[in-house]
Amino acid sequence: MHPQSSPALAHTAAPDEATEPASSPPLAPRLPGFRGSFAWGLVRALRPRQWVKNVLVLAVPLAAGEIFNPDVMGPTAIAFVLFCLSASGVYLVNDSIDVEEDRRHPRKRFRPIAAGIVPRWLAVAMAVVLIAVALTAAVLLTRPELALVLGSYVVIQLAYCVFLKNQPVIDLAVVASGFLLRGIAGGVAAGLLLSQWFLLVAAFGSLFMVAGKRYSELVLVGDAAQTRQTLKEYSASYLRFVWSLSAGVAVTAYSLWAFEMGEVQEGIPWSTISIAPFVMAILRYAVDVDKGAAGAPEEIVLRDRVLLCLGVVWVATVALGVFFV
Repeated sequence: MHPQSSPALAHTAAPDEATEPASSPPLAPRLPGFRGSFAWGLVRALRPRQWVKNVLVLAVPLAAGEIFNPDVMGPTAIAFVLFCLSASGVYLVNDSIDVEEDRRHPRKRFRPIAAGIVPRWLAVAMAVVLIAVALTAAVLLTRPELALVLGSYVVIQLAYCVFLKNQPVIDLAVVASGFLLRGIAGGVAAGLLLSQWFLLVAAFGSLFMVAGKRYSELVLVGDAAQTRQTLKEYSASYLRFVWSLSAGVAVTAYSLWAFEMGEVQEGIPWSTISIAPFVMAILRYAVDVDKGAAGAPEEIVLRDRVLLCLGVVWVATVALGVFFV
């Protein structure tokens, strides 16, 4: 069954449509108690849960076997913090621009800006401060190249917030670039060489997650409330094709890297063995995508214990392969 035709999904969003005209969406109800307070709203507006994505800055130092090198750990940790600041600044701007659309969304309407807890002007002011601090600190505390990566991330994502989000296919590539730039930032901050295999895996792995996110949004929203313009251009079958293709390329590129590493390893070929948990993690994530439950990748990673365990096993096998060459 096509996800847009599900009566259960239509029923989910029906109350919002029935109570107010489409041209004047209601404010989301303020949450009671501490969770509806102004201070807590400021914290939630930064989307700290999504900072888990920034762990990708560790990818290059881990793959290079330099993660425990003090000269690498320091810049990498700084890159993680600065990416959190930059990403939160982008989230604030995005939520300020999309406030009307978010109020029509069954889940996003509870975001602090959409719910009226945090004023839009304050969100934009905070975003300017966070981005300025991140770019300045990147130059002063690490390498100017990191500031260039952060600046590229901010410019691309802000362009997405303003107009690129309405361009089919381009919107997928732009969101995926955010994940890729996180990985690049870790290598640039530490002055490490970026592998072509890493770039391929990161790029298509990111596209896999983004296509899954769009598919979940399509399932969740359906015909009842088109809160994202590009969703009108995508079908479930097309998004399935995108995340199937990207998963296939990511697995192939990772396997080629693992086999290449395995050839220079003595004893147990841990890098080759790491292919198994990597593929299983992809397949496990695909289960959530197929259910339409991958709207927030960071929530899946934190809530799916099996996926989390597979991730730990994968990191362990990669580390064994890198450190025991």
